Amino acid sequence: MKKSIRMKLPICGFDAKNAILCPQCENKVESGKLTKADVDASMNLANIAKSNKEIENFTLYSCKEFDGNFVLSLAKNDIMIIRQSRTLYRILQEQFKGKIWLVEADETDKRFIEDLFFPTKILSINEVWAPGGVQKTKAVVSGKWTPKFPIDTEKVVHIVKNARNLDIEIEFEDKR
Repeated sequence: MKKSIRMKLPICGFDAKNAILCPQCENKVESGKLTKADVDASMNLANIAKSNKEIENFTLYSCKEFDGNFVLSLAKNDIMIIRQSRTLYRILQEQFKGKIWLVEADETDKRFIEDLFFPTKILSINEVWAPGGVQKTKAVVSGKWTPKFPIDTEKVVHIVKNARNLDIEIEFEDKR
C-alpha cells in the first residue's frame, strides 16, 4: 500500500501530484483566491515529495511571484528543515524558474524582512519619517556591504514593496 503524502498545499493534493486542476481549484484561481505561483509551487513541492521524505509533511500557505522571485510562505518548522539542509534547498531552488525566498506564514513585517535576509543578521528595523512626511522602513544589516554580499538588496526592496507595501531602505552597519 502506497503511503499518502500529508503535505498541506493551497491546491488539493490530488491536483498537485497529478499536475492538473480540478474544477474547485480552477475556480479558486479564476476568482483570484489562488495565484498561478500558488499552483506551480504546490505542484513543485508535490513533485519533490515523491522522492524526498523530508518534505512530505510540509505546509505551503502561499507562493507569491515578483519578477521571477518566488516568496514561499511556509510553516516555521519547514523553513528550519530547509535551512539546515543545503541539498534540500538546492533541490527546491532547481524546481523554480527564479530565486526562492522562504518566509514564515502570517509573520510581522519585521520578521518577514529578517527572513528575506537570512542568514545575514539584521541589527534593527525601524520606521523613519523621510522629508515630505513619507514613512519608510529602515533595516540596518550587520557588517559591511561587499560585492560578495550574498543577498541582492535591490530584490529585497522590490519584494518588500510588492508583498507588504513598505518602502524599505537598507543600510549596512559599517559604512564601507
